[in-house]
Amino acid sequence: MENDQFQHSSPTRKIIHVDMDAFYASVEQLDHPEWRGKPLVVGGNAARGVVAAASYEARKYGIHSAMSSVLAARKYPQLIFAKPRFDRYKELSLQIREIFYEYTDLVEPLSLDEAFLDVTENKMGLKSAILIARQIREKIKIKTGLNASAGVSYNKFLAKTASDLNKPNGQAVILPDEAESFLEKLPIGKFFGIGKVTAEKMQKLGIHNGKDLKEYSLQFLTKKFGKSGLHYFNIVRGIHLSEVQPHRIRKSLSAENTFEKDLITLAELEENLHPIFKEVVRRLEKSGIKGRTVTLKLKFADFTLQTRSKTLDQYPNEDAIWNLALELLHQETIPKPVRLLGLGLSNLNITEEHEHFGEQLKIPFDSLVK
Repeated sequence: MENDQFQHSSPTRKIIHVDMDAFYASVEQLDHPEWRGKPLVVGGNAARGVVAAASYEARKYGIHSAMSSVLAARKYPQLIFAKPRFDRYKELSLQIREIFYEYTDLVEPLSLDEAFLDVTENKMGLKSAILIARQIREKIKIKTGLNASAGVSYNKFLAKTASDLNKPNGQAVILPDEAESFLEKLPIGKFFGIGKVTAEKMQKLGIHNGKDLKEYSLQFLTKKFGKSGLHYFNIVRGIHLSEVQPHRIRKSLSAENTFEKDLITLAELEENLHPIFKEVVRRLEKSGIKGRTVTLKLKFADFTLQTRSKTLDQYPNEDAIWNLALELLHQETIPKPVRLLGLGLSNLNITEEHEHFGEQLKIPFDSLVK
């Protein structure tokens, strides 16, 4: 599927999706040679926590991100648990992004380990997006020692889909005249943006692949899936008009922490909420952002979630944010032991962000994993 037919002269956009392979886990194996080739996860431990990333060696045992670390340890008792090092991941992510900017300023980071690039008009004057993707992957390997996969197509949805086709350390292209036939054969669970729950709902309707999806009208899909119905109707036809956005819209700013030992008393909750509050303040000061809505997030020992919010007419200062956080904490009785605390601000005073990656990072406190 990888060829240079993509070099046509039409105004069709040339979009690349670059996705680092098992990024966090690969960084740990890069920095710890003794872990290379061994099943490894980042996050949690054998007794508690959640897997943030799994090496390809670990994935062979059915271990994946978002899995409880206890279950992961059961699947492979010799599993290596690595503590997250977000500063290191950010350092390498910035090095990778510098390579992107050698080719284009139209870079839309989705997280530390993936981004969209629009290379229709690029700084190198290259006509082949396939060649650019290959060069980027080679430069990433030389500069960081890490492998990246890439997808190339004429819109973001198809580029994202293509980047998964030849993982790890590969790339693929979906050409304009191939898109619809390719999508007709694609299993519904492989469509970017169709999650597990939606896929199961579709399968109950007899929709197992793109061809099945294509048989349903826009009216039917909108009735069954609401506003998303139009999106599903379009993507199966290769239509996705969203442009690469170099400045992503930030809707909130927040920080959170998961604790190895559940918090029970209000005194424990206040003590552990304060460093989270200070981290939020640090991010606010660094970015110049202000927000009128303060939200407290509580995840309990049974994994149920509760949020408490209050919106002000004016943007609160540091003292007011802390007082609001305490007010929300004491708003009602804490019914169960707490495993995670989070604090965030929304209704922000900005429309664009310039210095952030677009995803919420957990604070790498010592209590995150031990």
